[in-house]
Amino acid sequence: MNHEEKVAKRAKSIEISTIRYFFNMVKEVPGAISLTIGEPDFVTPKHIMDAAIKALKEGKTGYTVNPGLIELRGEISRYLSERYNIIYNPDNEILVTIGATEAIYVAINTLIEEGDEVLIPQPSFVAYDPCTKLAGGKSVFVPTYEDDNFVLKADVLEKYITKRSKVLILPYPSNPTGAVLPKELMEEIAAVVKKHDLIVITDEIYSELIYAGFKHVSFASLPNMWERTVTINGFSKAYAMTGWRLGYIAAPDYFVSHMTKVHQYDVTAAATMCQYAGIEAMKNGSEDIRIMRDEYDRRRKYLLQSMSEIGLKCFEPKGAFYLFPSIKKTGLTSTEFAKRLLHEAKVAVVPGNAFGESGEGYVRMAYATSMENLEECVKRIKGFMKKF
Repeated sequence: MNHEEKVAKRAKSIEISTIRYFFNMVKEVPGAISLTIGEPDFVTPKHIMDAAIKALKEGKTGYTVNPGLIELRGEISRYLSERYNIIYNPDNEILVTIGATEAIYVAINTLIEEGDEVLIPQPSFVAYDPCTKLAGGKSVFVPTYEDDNFVLKADVLEKYITKRSKVLILPYPSNPTGAVLPKELMEEIAAVVKKHDLIVITDEIYSELIYAGFKHVSFASLPNMWERTVTINGFSKAYAMTGWRLGYIAAPDYFVSHMTKVHQYDVTAAATMCQYAGIEAMKNGSEDIRIMRDEYDRRRKYLLQSMSEIGLKCFEPKGAFYLFPSIKKTGLTSTEFAKRLLHEAKVAVVPGNAFGESGEGYVRMAYATSMENLEECVKRIKGFMKKF
């Protein structure tokens, strides 16, 4: 049997994430320190774990309804209203998913038909393009630039819009750059969105990880944007709940009703005990967020200052937990730099081109690790950079 002929072209058109490739390479280099994975180094707060354990002990191990527990959807609705001034009915406008990544998959597969174009700012999270391809759509990459602090500009966006453009991904705070999108620039983008009748999928998974006095604004809160926005968020980054795989979609009823069907046949529902943990996180997790955010900010400032002293130019990221320094002065490609840094200095980073062509010349460093690890990484990077 010819196995090659039996696999769908869409499946063959996507690749394993380069992030995971470099993460796995770390295991082959004894003593290496990894700054590759965007995962909090904190353990999920105990009171959140206890809520899941309590649910298990009470025998709450069956399916929930496909959209998720109404109690959890109610807490998500309250949170979005209080934090970001966006109102969603928990009965029919919120869908609980298996992490924000499944939410992205469900949203794109609900909205995109064969040949539709999805506008994706670059550098960007690695899932948007494969999800678009699996839906039969075409990814159109819109570049962002260091001189603009890696934010999407409305005038640049408009140059890439065609008659087939249907969806714009708006991923701020950004992975991999840590960029945030100011309200005034968001409003300019909103004008373009309305002019060209686009739907916007906002990936706001890092919305709680904001620094330097910046305030996150949800795109759906802008005038006339609620009806054309699919808001995606989750628990992984803010509450250190990556392994719980819990996220959600908030959108107008008409969208959510169809997204629930895709979600149903994809995964049925999120794990029940994880949903109870999510309820506890929403109710009593605000202080946990503050504590972790303050620590990330301390690391952010240290690593940013250290890269400047070493001579690696880097704009100041005001969100997420990543630095995206330029390595152009070395004369190496992003991949060459990352491989040499790993094998010669035993520090693992992700090459910027893993996030698209606009990321070439940069590397992503995740500071979601201990200060002790960061201090050692700085020493090693400093020694490595002396070669250049």
